[in-house]
Amino acid sequence: MAKETIEQLVNGGAASAAPPLGPALGPLGVNIGEVIKVINEKTAAFKGMQVPVTIVADTDTKEFEISVGTPPASSLIKKEAGIAKASASPKTTKVADLKMEQIIKISLMKQDDLLGKTAKSRVKEIIGTCVSMGILVEGDEAKDVFTRVDAGEFDQKIDSGKTELTAEELKEQAAEKIKMKADFEKQKEDWKKEAMAIIASLKKGSEMKKQCAAAKIPAEIYEPLIPKNA
Repeated sequence: MAKETIEQLVNGGAASAAPPLGPALGPLGVNIGEVIKVINEKTAAFKGMQVPVTIVADTDTKEFEISVGTPPASSLIKKEAGIAKASASPKTTKVADLKMEQIIKISLMKQDDLLGKTAKSRVKEIIGTCVSMGILVEGDEAKDVFTRVDAGEFDQKIDSGKTELTAEELKEQAAEKIKMKADFEKQKEDWKKEAMAIIASLKKGSEMKKQCAAAKIPAEIYEPLIPKNA
């Protein structure tokens, strides 16, 4: 009995026989269409994300087994937040606000990959990832959410494994997302005006960058405004 193992990243629910998966399966003699079908069934919940899959095939019997990993925590967070990318300046620019239920959901999906020994510690790991992405949790910065978690505010939800939001909570979250976007656009305009004022008052590009950074203006705002000959 000869077994071959293939590890691939596939698009959740949308794997195909196109390269690299198809050509990798060809030499194994398995039914490629059936393998693709099973992979898509197993990864349907991860639509829009890259998912690691492992295919173990018996080259004699042509039987196969498929195991599915989970996407990176950051990908799951972006999916729950409904955003395409994380904040380029997480300390100053917040792009989403997740509910604790969503954090619990992600921690459960990633529990085999997390270091935490308890449900609460795993939840805190996911919250920590949100920090580097510019994502709030329950309307707060991570350090404040950590304090609330440690104080037991979310114990009931964590212990029960509550992962779904009510219709009212979803409505509130959608409204908050619209508000955050509007606030961010206004903030960008304010940063731009402040950066332009700083740049107009200085001659050297290095000083312009230094002063803009000191004013906590994101680099992606002030750098395009600095004259190339400065």
